[in-house]
Amino acid sequence: MTHFSTTARLLAAATALSVFAGPALALDGNDLLKKINAALVIQGGALEAQSVAVDGSKVTLIGATYNPSGAPQKMPIGTVTMDGVEEAEGGYTIDKVTFPNINVSHEATTISASDITMSGVTVPADATKNTIESLLLYEEAKTGATTVAVGGKTVLTVGPSSVTTEVADDNSGIDFDMALNEIKADLSIIDDPQSREAIQALGVNTLDGSINLNGTWTQNDGTVAVEEYAIDFDKVGRLDLSFSFSGYTIDFLKSAQETAKALEANPNKQEAQQAANLAMLGLMQRLTFNAAQIRFEDDGVTAKALDYAGKKQGSNGPQMAQMIKAMTPIVLSQYNIPELQNMLSQAVNTYLDKPENLTITAEPANPVPFPMIMGAAMGAPNTLPNVLGVKVSAND
Repeated sequence: MTHFSTTARLLAAATALSVFAGPALALDGNDLLKKINAALVIQGGALEAQSVAVDGSKVTLIGATYNPSGAPQKMPIGTVTMDGVEEAEGGYTIDKVTFPNINVSHEATTISASDITMSGVTVPADATKNTIESLLLYEEAKTGATTVAVGGKTVLTVGPSSVTTEVADDNSGIDFDMALNEIKADLSIIDDPQSREAIQALGVNTLDGSINLNGTWTQNDGTVAVEEYAIDFDKVGRLDLSFSFSGYTIDFLKSAQETAKALEANPNKQEAQQAANLAMLGLMQRLTFNAAQIRFEDDGVTAKALDYAGKKQGSNGPQMAQMIKAMTPIVLSQYNIPELQNMLSQAVNTYLDKPENLTITAEPANPVPFPMIMGAAMGAPNTLPNVLGVKVSAND
């Protein structure tokens, strides 16, 4: 009897433990979705699902849709699978998120994309803090082949592409890197006769290239430094942009989103537009320009463009180059920017004599607030090159 009583008590205790421990150990899929949406507020959107299923460390959003702020309707997604979900100090970590393939059509255009995933996702416990820990982050987002077809004919394809991010060890900022590879565009579908003539003259019936971007974002002062934004196409050239500005903090993003929501809620569209202009001016006052550079490296398109333009004028490429060289200082003289006029004229002459590269740099001695730039542009535009420290060079 004693043995039976002891056994019964042990079974009862075990049953109680299973009852109380079970829910504590199981993932709360609805809480995960709630925290994801709390973090998405800064981007102005919401992720919804008809139902949420939990199976161990796997969470599935069934009938998922995304509702961007201000959009007329929700974007259907389908079934989203999250593998390797774990609770982490009130938030969550997700090993991999898998999205369904995309195949959407509008009128004659169809867009398709496959193998869309995100890995190393971190969902914050508290999205209200103005720190990196309050952001929805991922280590890598990948997409397989993407195609755009018009009237059943493929006009654009993009190979496997990725975006990676890495948070600094001290949480001071984030490095980011984007690569769009194997971009192929078919320009032969363009119907406009003049455009088709120009495309054929330039020898770019098809475009083949890539787009790469990398940079950093610093948390404290909101400095965005894009070190490379390169658009590179064979037989055309490489356009490389780099720039840096400050003030793009989490607080700035939240203010911009709150302003956008307030404007959307205003039924008076004219009044909303006026308020939007004032709000934009207010936000711009918080940004500061640090530096920028635009560089083009020719891959044969300049000579073809000169030949085409010259032919249209009844001459040839070399004659067109000489005409541009002669006209440049005349056109620039009306803007009262003698120093920049001399630099630009010299750079144009050098580039047209032997097209290699052309570089425009803006690097002020000290960071310049955006309102000062806007003021100079409206009140004394001829002072803008000096305010921004603009320099132009060629073939360097």
